[in-house]
Amino acid sequence: MAASKGTGSADFAAARERMVARDIAGRGVRDERVLAAMRRVAREAFVPESLREAVYDDMPLPISGGQTISQPYIVAFMVEALQLNGGEKVLEIGTGSGYAAAVLAEIAGEVTTVERLRSLADRAAEIFTQLGYQHIRVLHGDGTLGWPEYAPYDAIVVTAGGPQVPEALKQQLALGGRLVIPVGSGQDSQDLVRVTRRSATAFAVEEIGGVRFVPLIGQQGWPTD
Repeated sequence: MAASKGTGSADFAAARERMVARDIAGRGVRDERVLAAMRRVAREAFVPESLREAVYDDMPLPISGGQTISQPYIVAFMVEALQLNGGEKVLEIGTGSGYAAAVLAEIAGEVTTVERLRSLADRAAEIFTQLGYQHIRVLHGDGTLGWPEYAPYDAIVVTAGGPQVPEALKQQLALGGRLVIPVGSGQDSQDLVRVTRRSATAFAVEEIGGVRFVPLIGQQGWPTD
């Protein structure tokens, strides 16, 4: 587990504590590892300075590339759904701001995160270096194809909504591994599903809540046009 990476003022730290108590634990997230990670990661480091007054409101915020930094509760809810015990090898699809990868890195032993927009990947890598995260690997590419070079993964999380679960991601799960992804027939809303690999060919699928994410673009997601 990483050491504390807070970079904000005492005011930010206090606001972060209130957010975790009110909007994360207060809404039902119970995993102590997840709550501790949310307390340690300074969300203000991942948003434009002009938005920092709202950084600990429980809401998504815009970042560059037409993307968003996810609502803190949703980040915590999805990380909890991965059922991490600590030290796992995790793949994240959709780096975005880098905030969720940092939360994952507070629990996991190794995080590989894939971003299709080069500018976002480069910016996230810079932030991780500034904050001292040495076990996050940032890659630029089509996240719907995963990253086979470092597979299998104990857990995979997708931070964009796809029309179905990409087969490539299922095949990169370790036996017993969990994949959490928003899936929907349209791009306006999705169901968050957890896929657990039971054997080489068998996967258990469960729905765990309604969500709304930006579309998952790529070869095994939504087309770019």
